[in-house]
Amino acid sequence: MRSKSCSRKEDASKGDGKVNRGLSWLLLKVRRELLKLNVVKQEEGGGLREPILNVYKDVNFDRLVRSGSPDLGVKSNEPDENNDITKRIEVDPDRKENNEQNQKEKMVLPSGIKGEFGRATLGHDHDEQPQARRVMDLKIKEMKDQLIRAKAFLNFALPAGNTHLIKELRLRIKELERAMGEVGKDSDLSRRAFQRMRSMEHSLQKAARIYPDCSSMVKKLRAMTYNAEESVRVQKEQESFLLQLAGRTTPKGLHCLSMRLTAKYFALNPEERKLPSNPEVHDSNMHHFVVFSDNVLACSVVVDSTVSSAKDPRKIVFHVVTDSLNFAAISMWFIIHPPKQALIQIHHMENFDWFSAKFVPPNTNGRDSQDPRYTSTLNHLRFYLPDIFPVLNKIVLLDHDVVVQKDLTRLWRINMMGKVNGAVKTCQAHDPVFRKMDLLLNLSDPIVGKRFSNKTCVWTFGVNVFDMQEWRKRNLTNVYHQYLKLGQDKPMWKAGSLPLGWMTFYNQTIGLDQKWHVHGLGYHSGVKQEDIERSAVIHYDGVMKPWLDIGIEKYKTYWRKYVKFNHPYLQQCNIT
Repeated sequence: MRSKSCSRKEDASKGDGKVNRGLSWLLLKVRRELLKLNVVKQEEGGGLREPILNVYKDVNFDRLVRSGSPDLGVKSNEPDENNDITKRIEVDPDRKENNEQNQKEKMVLPSGIKGEFGRATLGHDHDEQPQARRVMDLKIKEMKDQLIRAKAFLNFALPAGNTHLIKELRLRIKELERAMGEVGKDSDLSRRAFQRMRSMEHSLQKAARIYPDCSSMVKKLRAMTYNAEESVRVQKEQESFLLQLAGRTTPKGLHCLSMRLTAKYFALNPEERKLPSNPEVHDSNMHHFVVFSDNVLACSVVVDSTVSSAKDPRKIVFHVVTDSLNFAAISMWFIIHPPKQALIQIHHMENFDWFSAKFVPPNTNGRDSQDPRYTSTLNHLRFYLPDIFPVLNKIVLLDHDVVVQKDLTRLWRINMMGKVNGAVKTCQAHDPVFRKMDLLLNLSDPIVGKRFSNKTCVWTFGVNVFDMQEWRKRNLTNVYHQYLKLGQDKPMWKAGSLPLGWMTFYNQTIGLDQKWHVHGLGYHSGVKQEDIERSAVIHYDGVMKPWLDIGIEKYKTYWRKYVKFNHPYLQQCNIT
């Protein structure tokens, strides 16, 4: 019995030895095949040495939990994948080749995960979908990269006899672009897109064998990058120019409206062309507003929104100052649509005989000579308010690109603390509408740099309360003339009348509460909704006015609310 059992043991041990030798031989054969594959791949890719693309993939930490990582303190009874011989035999051939790269991927983890495996694993269920999306979207990036490489190869000076490769690359580019379309994620890609991707990769490998010079590829890609950046710069300059041009141009509809109103005005009898007269338009106890405008539609919105928001519109007096070209149209509009209960007076700037003797147009040095910020006389008339209204003690200036949302009566009860100008100031550098004084003032000039500080809080026209008595006492109109004269000889400011206002009312401005005035709706699309809703006046300063096609659409609703779109003239002029 003993001899039989011993012989059985010897047979079993011989069988185990044969199995082990068979497995060893099989492993050796797999390694040889892997080496052959590596050699083939090195020969195929030897034509063009491209930079190694290290893609750090998202790590799945489920294996860490199952494998009993010592950092997690979790044990598992499941067999380890790396110790299973059968699984080691079925390894993908590319896995061994990229072993070093895989080791790097295991060492480099996404930010916030390194050294905190337990915390990352607990949050894995919440982050699983975004991680998968990031991995999947890599195919889109690879396709875009293939297109760039193919176009770079096409730009090389191809040797004779390779016209077929040119045609092939152009065909592959068209096919891949059509297959991609406007897709932004891998889940939306079709099977054909992946087929086109593989075909493109084969064509790129052919091109790489024909053009082995990597330095030439680098130079070509740099040239393509430079050309793309230059094209973007030119496009941005063109966009800025066209935006400024559109902001300076009167829309066809507004021009049509002005012409129709002007024709209607001169068709009236002379006695019918006058607005109802009322002695209270000069009463200093009334609440006086002034608007300088050459835009009949914008002017009507300012008046209607102010009157509609007022608790007692009977105390409101509006003074509209305009030029000879628009006087008839604006007068006719308010003859047809007089403000409810409020008083209105239209002023013709050519009737100010004293103005031509005092005002000297600023020197634009031939720069932006068509920009109304530099050439509009109406913008400079605001510095002559005491001359225009000699009997008034206080007045509120509203720009014609504002909309009034709340009652402004309390502005007349504000304590001016001996200051002349009341305006909302901006002092925070993080505020998107903040501007430093050196943006519009030449502080490098000795005169300007000595008198003004760049740390001073700035303000803007739009809603301004002026104490006319203090203005006359300090003779600030004369101060304005002095700076205007100094600017004739050398550049001291830019961008129109705002920097002149900063200089004229320097240390003469009191800050109003931020809720009175929010601005930036004509150039900044990020104005907060809550700031707009709580503000008494919203201001469309900038070139993107609400009556222009280039205006910011989401802000136009506040302005359109006060436009009489049902008026026949607006309908005939296609103002919608």
